[in-house]
Amino acid sequence: MQFRIGHGYDVHQLSAGYELSLGGIKIPHTVGSMGHSDADVLLHAICDAMLGALSLGDIGKHFKNTDPQWKGMDSKHFLVRVNEMIGEKGYAVGNIDSTLILEEPKIGKYIPEMKKAISECLGIESDAVSIKATTSETMGFIGRKEGLEAHAVCILYKK
Repeated sequence: MQFRIGHGYDVHQLSAGYELSLGGIKIPHTVGSMGHSDADVLLHAICDAMLGALSLGDIGKHFKNTDPQWKGMDSKHFLVRVNEMIGEKGYAVGNIDSTLILEEPKIGKYIPEMKKAISECLGIESDAVSIKATTSETMGFIGRKEGLEAHAVCILYKK
């Protein structure tokens, strides 16, 4: 197959005492994502999309949240490693399309920096990375500002 498509999803709880890492950058906020690593929901969803496109499992299979070596790890490390894994299978990323769902903070002004961080990790052009943001219109755990989520799709092509 010349093209493979993958979908990824991630969710994390928000809590005081944690940094908010999104798309490979730190965003100033009163709460951050709870998790074993830096809990970057966007990068985790992108990793899952890439892994899923080649039936390689999910991020938890490769970077277990019980393994002390990943404690506090910058998720850009995971993205770079997943990109190497797909390269070893003869594929490369064509493009990424993603959506962040969170009530706050407003992240529009951070999107160019996130796109740059992701494109550098993947060795692709910044315009091959789409990041959109929306809210849940105050409904559910996101609306109550208890958490955030991300969805991502990617297309891989045979090199």
